[in-house]
Amino acid sequence: MSIKSVSIIGLGYIGLPTAAVLADCKLRVFGVDINQSVVDKINDGKIHIVEPSLDKIVLDAVRNGYLTASTTIKETDVYVIAVPTPFKNSKAKIPQPNLDYIKSATYSIAPHLKRGDLIILESTSPVGTTKKLSEWLSALREDLKFPSKYLDDSDVSIAYCPERVLPGNVLSELISNDRVIGGLSTNCSNKAKEFYKYFVEGECIVTNAETAEMTKLTENASRDVQIAFANELSVICDELNIDVWELISLANKHPRVNILEPGPGVGGHCIAVDPWFIVSKNPLTSQMIHTARQINDQKPKWVVGKVIKEINKILTSSTKTKSKEITIACFGLSFKPNIDDLRESPAMEIVRKIADFHDGKVVAVEPNIEKLEGEKFHLVSMDDALEIANISVLLVNHDEFKNVYPKSSFIVDVKGIWPANKSNIE
Repeated sequence: MSIKSVSIIGLGYIGLPTAAVLADCKLRVFGVDINQSVVDKINDGKIHIVEPSLDKIVLDAVRNGYLTASTTIKETDVYVIAVPTPFKNSKAKIPQPNLDYIKSATYSIAPHLKRGDLIILESTSPVGTTKKLSEWLSALREDLKFPSKYLDDSDVSIAYCPERVLPGNVLSELISNDRVIGGLSTNCSNKAKEFYKYFVEGECIVTNAETAEMTKLTENASRDVQIAFANELSVICDELNIDVWELISLANKHPRVNILEPGPGVGGHCIAVDPWFIVSKNPLTSQMIHTARQINDQKPKWVVGKVIKEINKILTSSTKTKSKEITIACFGLSFKPNIDDLRESPAMEIVRKIADFHDGKVVAVEPNIEKLEGEKFHLVSMDDALEIANISVLLVNHDEFKNVYPKSSFIVDVKGIWPANKSNIE
């Protein structure tokens, strides 16, 4: 397969690094995003997300003419869809996936398609989405044959290949990680594999589209279940006055035990979201996956309860102190350490809940974000937070927090990184 140009639709946490890596391979890459400010920034050789070394590779790609961003689709040989798949209603008992962004991207590609083109869906999707994408295109372009009907005799190849990278190490893992490639036919899989071998050094493993879609969901549901066990264990240990961090360390000495770390909940656009794609389609047979989601979604509420207990301790210890005189400083807002990503962040949920009920000052420290608007709390420096805090709440184990010790004796540490205050750690 001769590839001269690639379109990447969606220039977010996956789309932009993918575009940059492909451009670094000397392919002509056209990045597409609906956000004009994102497009303008990339065309200036700058980036709108935090990811180590991404700024340099994007700048080089733009300067050398291999990467251009736009709000409109251009005709290319390959189209990679990397748009969000949010919920229709995140407050629903069982949230349903919203495929509108994928459908919109598909419709925007349709007028530009020609025989021999390859379309790859990377967006996390419910089982059956790749086939649905092919059916949409078949209805839009009756002059072309698509694999949902014609299989290997199709004019356009379509495959699903989920990303499986770790924020903070995306550029390296895009190249080194194995990829699961699921085509709608054998030819579709082979053409997609040929494309990924342009930049992937890991193994490219071929399967069908439905299995590839389910692989992505399974990987994250598995992690969610494991984290739910750790989070539930932390709540039990709190009731029994047992140090959960010591307990997990001891249990993990067993050669076949590997308990993960508990925390404030689960965030990000993968682990906190993908299991619902399974539950929504298989509600009666996904009981463990469903329960894990409920456990992890309840953890922020439990953390807020711990903060309320610390407030009551202060009020009880000093009858002259008023609630409005208590300053609460929360450390960390992102969904995981050392990144700026706030998507589905349990830390953000916790700080918002505290700011909603507490009539005193609520501040937050997030070293990876310069400003935050529209919130009831405000960002401050770490030094200021340590100085003014009556209650310190550690939510994310950023590197900057690991050698910091709060002056306050009222502490809620849900990551166990302030060893001098072990008696206050969950």
